[in-house]
Amino acid sequence: MKNLKHYIYIVAGLVWFTACKPEIKTFKASHGNVDFTRYIAVGNSLTAGFADGGLYLSGQQNSYPSIMAKQMQAVGGGTFTQPLFSADQANGSGYLTLTAITNGVPVTTPVTSNLAVRGVLPVPGFGNVVLYTKYTGDLNNYGVPGIKLFHITYAPYGNLNGYFERLLPGSAPTNTTTYLDFVTAKPFTFFSDWLGNNDALLYATSGGAGDVLTDKNTFAYLYNLSIGKLTANGQKGVVATIPDVTSIPYFNTVTVSAILAGVQKANPSVQALYINALVSGSGTAYAPRAATPSDLIVLTFPTSKIGQPVSTPYGMLPYGLTPYSPIENQYVLDKNEAALTQDYVSSYNSTIKSIAASKGLAVFDAYTFLNNVKKNGLVINGINLNSNYISGGIFSLDGVHLTPRGYAIVANEFIKAINAQYGCSVPLADVSAYNGIKFP
Repeated sequence: MKNLKHYIYIVAGLVWFTACKPEIKTFKASHGNVDFTRYIAVGNSLTAGFADGGLYLSGQQNSYPSIMAKQMQAVGGGTFTQPLFSADQANGSGYLTLTAITNGVPVTTPVTSNLAVRGVLPVPGFGNVVLYTKYTGDLNNYGVPGIKLFHITYAPYGNLNGYFERLLPGSAPTNTTTYLDFVTAKPFTFFSDWLGNNDALLYATSGGAGDVLTDKNTFAYLYNLSIGKLTANGQKGVVATIPDVTSIPYFNTVTVSAILAGVQKANPSVQALYINALVSGSGTAYAPRAATPSDLIVLTFPTSKIGQPVSTPYGMLPYGLTPYSPIENQYVLDKNEAALTQDYVSSYNSTIKSIAASKGLAVFDAYTFLNNVKKNGLVINGINLNSNYISGGIFSLDGVHLTPRGYAIVANEFIKAINAQYGCSVPLADVSAYNGIKFP
């Protein structure tokens, strides 16, 4: 009887163990109701894989669309072809490398060998257009550095942007094919679209001096037109909002406070830096004033100019240290210009979300995501990441575009949006397999 009870206890224990055994759920890739057979990527430099101030082979190979396409192959995605530079012209347009860090200051050096530059075309009234070695063959990544949404229906644009010109069969100045017609010429089943960044970014990075913000109504008209054409045959897709351009390292590395502190070490009597700033409510009027922490100095500002004697109507005065010798517009996105940029970006993003909702498209909210990264950082696979220049691991040496690791993070955010909208199970990329900044 004792043995029988013992046996019963053992059986009961085994039953309890089996009942309480944790269920192990394995990930099962699925395309849901989406056809990924021919995926195309529409966009600008971010889509092309631009990094470190240039477009080059290694950056292209780590573009976020190419990373997405690799993951889509697990759910029926087809071949994804990019307009890659050849091995002997792998440095493409040229780019920056980190060659040293001296006294905490990064030293970058431009790469000027093995380029894919085939010539320069002077365009009267426009300037010189750098032309690159032509690409021929199939194409899935239509990313064109520098393109705005404003340009997608402009027929001569294929003669004014060398990155677009290299994709077209004709040569400048004979091209008349619009970007929107070009990307939709061949049938496709799924698309990603991250156009619109440059409609705000180019104004911001020029300090409000070298470009203009695209009119809000024009942006809305063109975005609706482009999405209408991309979905004309029932295609599904994913779009992204425009990031807050003031959140990137390009505007948050060289600061007013840091420059002023450096000046005051040599001359404690200096109380302020002076900038030429947009007058609030004026629209176009500028006037000198003392800089504040809300004024954003661009990454490329030559700090060595500060304090150097410059000629003014009042004689030779130290650059940047008097209201008569202020830092020029192109080096500063001042507080009012930043507010104006953010207002336009907010309008653009309302348009993007509204039109995407009307078409049932997935949306990657890049604005919210990247602002959150700036505020809180990010931990992926035990790797600490943030928006700091170089050390953050996400942004490349130009302070605007991403590292391979940054592009992998963005690819995963696109994939998450696709999975949520369409009931797919596209697997995420392994972010740790992609590198950040390469240190010397």
